[in-house]
Amino acid sequence: MRIAMIGTRGVPARYGGFETCVEEVGRRLVERGHRVAVYCRTTQGDERPDEHLGMRLVHLPAVRHKVLETLSHTALSVLHARRARPDVAFVFNAGNAPLLPVLRMARIPVATHVDGLEWKRDKWRGAGSVYYRRAESLAVRWSDSLIADSRAIQDYYLDRFGIDSTYIPYGAPILPEGELDRLPELSLQPARYHLVVARFEPENNIHLAVEGYLRSEAVYPLVVVGSAPYADAYRAKVEAIAANSPRVRFLGSIWDQQLLDQLYAGALTYIHGHSVGGTNPSLLRAMGAGAPTSAFDVPFNREVLGSYGRYFSTAAELARLCTEAEAEPGVTAVRGRKQIDTLDRYDWDAVADAYHELALRLAGRAPASVTRPVRNARVTKREPR
Repeated sequence: MRIAMIGTRGVPARYGGFETCVEEVGRRLVERGHRVAVYCRTTQGDERPDEHLGMRLVHLPAVRHKVLETLSHTALSVLHARRARPDVAFVFNAGNAPLLPVLRMARIPVATHVDGLEWKRDKWRGAGSVYYRRAESLAVRWSDSLIADSRAIQDYYLDRFGIDSTYIPYGAPILPEGELDRLPELSLQPARYHLVVARFEPENNIHLAVEGYLRSEAVYPLVVVGSAPYADAYRAKVEAIAANSPRVRFLGSIWDQQLLDQLYAGALTYIHGHSVGGTNPSLLRAMGAGAPTSAFDVPFNREVLGSYGRYFSTAAELARLCTEAEAEPGVTAVRGRKQIDTLDRYDWDAVADAYHELALRLAGRAPASVTRPVRNARVTKREPR
């Protein structure tokens, strides 16, 4: 079967959750005998390999603008896919929904991975937020199936639109223990630092993580990994909160996965401030590394972490958690190891099996006759409102 994966920055995965999902699922679909094409955004000077882990890469440009980048690239991608005629298309990001009719008119079945509540993101305030709310309704109308990576997102679409979605979470790699030999490259010692890994966006609450940490009695440094395009103002705000404190270290983006994995594995605590997404791959990776996690208190994070997480909503609450972690390092480490035991739900092979089964289901029916997503046995579908 020919499968197209559209709407992300592409692979190799170097940016976020969508790209990680495409890489991990795409490579496994190839192993299952599918021909997978991944649409990748490229700029002048980028390397443009024809293949990655068995996936065929289609490189297309994008307008470099916060509002237009994703849509412009997806527009070119769906036009290309319309000519290529894959058996099924997986489209990532509900914001791409206005372009789905291009695929539907070519009778290409479409499953849309709706991600989190994009309209809540600070960068889409005003008209952008209105657009994403409308795009959600279009994704419901024009997709043959919706994919939700968390139960909370699945419930949101059921409650708002009366439509069920297919629940397929992300996977979590279980990282080997004891491999921390690269931490000295960053002048760090195991279990003697706190860690944040996130794109610099307000809804990821990096500012709150820095403020809460600085208000704590913690003596180990806070290490912040990440960056983001179009986020200069927010980064400046976070750095102003840090006020050049030697306790806070900004490392920028780290693309060396081995080094990043060791950062997770060696952290005394991992601070996860994401507030509007679904199941977050960074959170899963931290858990798979046994990093004791303090997470922003929203249903998405509680769904994943459960009773082994610690939660905060304010800087004062996070300050207390940082102080307690350093006061009781043994108890904190045990909590991190117990997190690993909860990850059997987040297995990449099982995730890929779910995508495989969904692709087969979609390819076996006439897409023009489908008016709503496939149902999931967990809940009862209602008629659209």
